[in-house]
Parts: sequence; structure tokens; C-alpha cells
Amino acid sequence: MSQSKTNIQSETEQSVSQIHYRNTKVNGVNIFYREAGPKDAPTILLLHGYPTSSHMFRNLIPILSKKFHVIAPDLPGFGYSDAPDRSQFDYTFDNMTKIMQGFIDGLGLKRFAIYVFDYGAPTGYRLALANPEKITGIISQNGNAYVEGLSSGWNPIRKYWENETEENRDALRSSFVTFEATKFQYFEGVADSSLIAPESYTLDQFFLDRPDSKEKQLDLLQDYRSNVALYPKFQEYFRTYQPKLLAVWGSKDPFFLPAGAEAYKKDIPKATVKFYDTGHFALETHVEEIGIEIIKFLDHLPK
Repeated sequence: MSQSKTNIQSETEQSVSQIHYRNTKVNGVNIFYREAGPKDAPTILLLHGYPTSSHMFRNLIPILSKKFHVIAPDLPGFGYSDAPDRSQFDYTFDNMTKIMQGFIDGLGLKRFAIYVFDYGAPTGYRLALANPEKITGIISQNGNAYVEGLSSGWNPIRKYWENETEENRDALRSSFVTFEATKFQYFEGVADSSLIAPESYTLDQFFLDRPDSKEKQLDLLQDYRSNVALYPKFQEYFRTYQPKLLAVWGSKDPFFLPAGAEAYKKDIPKATVKFYDTGHFALETHVEEIGIEIIKFLDHLPK
């Protein structure tokens, strides 16, 4: 191969592997997103959870973007996307999904797989209900859709759902949106804590500590019961459309139990379920292993 052809190939590969940091307006809300990989390749939409952002995919995107077009937005109220005032924006999962629907419409995404994690699951599954023809496959990384997947860690939140007093909200404010709680989500169940990058949980807490951010997150916690109420509809979608599904699960997640991963097989018998000896943020410790599984999965999806 000539030197010029080698240089062209090297530049092309570098361009494909680069991550672009972009912004777009959806219904007046600025949405920040990361994009990488060839635009003519199959697309995968990465949807993060609480209390993080698309930053959680920083190590996964380079693995996937060698072969796939990767898009990872920050949900409204998270990361570098806008966090509108509570008087102007309802912090509910229906409303977040409305913004994400405008996001995929604005980018002209016609067919794509979804990677859902934590809050990304009820958001992504709402998108799937509304756009079944667009979804080529689903990767659920500790993204729950079954009541058996909810651990006792949800009990204080359930208490707030059942009795929306200021006392119960205060209890969550002092226990769930603190630095200690954020760090707990990253470290609990992790065998080797030296694998947890400090910029992960400290960046999350930086955004949580913005003015009024914690109240917005408490609003979303309050609304999470709407996701549980929708579990039967999500499950009906699974049974009806039989989407290709890969569950990659940190088996020691303090919030979403392994039973939630196994439950997918009830509705999608051909679902693949893989467990990893780690906690909630499985990508922090097992990104290479999970990345390999995702690539194998994506390679067999319809275009």
C-alpha cells in the first residue's frame, strides 16, 4: 500500500474513532450529546441513568464506534443538557421522553438499537412503545422493567410514593442526593474499588449540587412510580414485538436485582442475559467484557 493510501486510511480511522460533542435544541431545551462512528453504520442510542450523564459511556463509545454510529445524549436536567426551572418544566419521565422523542426526530433517526441503564430504561421503553418500527434491538444494563427487579433499597422511595409528605421528601433529600449516596452507587458491590474513576461520581455530584437540582431529582424520584405502573405495558411490548434483547447486569447492584434481568426471558424467551461480578455502574469495572458482548449482539441485529 502506498504511503498516501496509508495516510488516508489512518486519517479515516481517526475520524471514525473521534467523539464529537454536540448540542441541539428540542422544544427550547438544549440537549448535549456525544456522537461517534460512521454515520452510515447501524445506530445505537445510549441512554444514561441517575445521577449520571453520557459521561458514563466515555469508555464504551470508543469500543462501539469502530463499527457503529453511536449517539449518547444527556437527559434534560442531567449533565451538560439544560436543566430548566421547575416552574417551566415538569420533571417527569413522560416529559423527559417527550424531549427524547424530539431529539431522535430532530436527528432523523429512523432505525436504531437502544442501550438503556437505570432511568434510561423507562425513558427508552417509552420510546419503544411509541416507535416500535424504529427499534432494532435492546441492550439493558441494569435497566429494570419488572417488579421482581426492585430491591429493598427502593423502600424509602416507595414510602414517599405512598405518602407524599414533606417529611418523607426530606428523608430522601438527606439520604439519596448526597455525595455519600452518589459514591455508594458507584462502589457498592464492586470487588476492586481502584477501578472506579473518581471523576465519575464527583462529576455527577457537581451537577447534583447545582441550585435547585436536588429538588428536580426528587421530582423524578416521585414520578418513578409511573414507570412501575407502566411495567405491564413494557412487558406487553416485549411479548408482542419480541425485540432482540441483551441484558448485561451487575449482579451486586443494590437497587436492581438479578431477578429483574432474568425476568426478561419470561416475555422474550430468546433474550440473552449475562451477569458480571460488580455493582450498579457495571461499565466502570467491566467495560471491555460488556463491549465485546454488545458488539456480538449488534452484529446480528436487523439493519
